[in-house]
Amino acid sequence: MTPPKGDFSSIPLNAAGRQLAMAWDPAKDEAQGNACRAFGAAGIMRIPTRLHITWANDDTLKIETDAGMQTRLLHFGEPAPHPAAAQWQGDSEASWVKQLQSRGFGFKFGGPTPGKGGALKVVTTHMRPGYLRKNGIPYSANAVMTEFFDTFTLEGDSYLIRTGVVDDPQYLTDRFITSEQYQREPDASKWRPTPCKTAPPTR
Repeated sequence: MTPPKGDFSSIPLNAAGRQLAMAWDPAKDEAQGNACRAFGAAGIMRIPTRLHITWANDDTLKIETDAGMQTRLLHFGEPAPHPAAAQWQGDSEASWVKQLQSRGFGFKFGGPTPGKGGALKVVTTHMRPGYLRKNGIPYSANAVMTEFFDTFTLEGDSYLIRTGVVDDPQYLTDRFITSEQYQREPDASKWRPTPCKTAPPTR
């Protein structure tokens, strides 16, 4: 469910961020071609969605979402060239972070290079301004998002845990930290790609 307009609970918004959130107008977003504002990199992983994770090539991990039909590209090694204009999913640089303890979670999506593994760390910049929530809570083009992805197995089921940290000096007074959990499904029978859709105003 989309929180009502003006619900900033748990988000450290500053005065400028609150002012912009109170001016949220989903019809205006739709008319201006900005229906995907809530589906940008800093918001998409918090929207109920399914993920399809594959290797695009030896150095690029691809995450597709059925909600909003978005594609995130996580680049390993040398940074990829920035597009001239900021995109909804921004530019993501990825690296493996080994666990120091002997019994840590491992990211086991089967990277193409032997010896890869550990937690996956992703730093995303150069994002097109979007929403942290569907009710117009903003993040700016200056925002930086750092994520950690881990997997674990419980009672035979595989889970992916994603922890995200958004730093935005323009609209936030502190870091915004969230965590989401995904359960691996046996097949793609429930995959339902749907385009971005603005949330109706809630009162």
